[in-house]
Amino acid sequence: MTHHLDGNVLAGALSEVFASDVTAARGRCAGCGQTSPIAEAMVYTDAPGLVARCAGCDQVLATLVDAGDRVILSLAGLTAVELRR
Repeated sequence: MTHHLDGNVLAGALSEVFASDVTAARGRCAGCGQTSPIAEAMVYTDAPGLVARCAGCDQVLATLVDAGDRVILSLAGLTAVELRR
């Protein structure tokens, strides 16, 4: 049987990832496959949060909602995010 750990084992690795400037990261759009820096996305602010869309095909890449005591982040429109160390 394969041994597994719970998600807490990700804490160190994820804290390293989310401590960097994510706008410099390159993201791959799930819609058209274009890979480009997150900073090149088209961001709309007239929603209940921020909506980032692909500059190539207008696919929603990410949403970020500030809900006061928490932040809700979806990266559902990205198939990959590449961060430089």
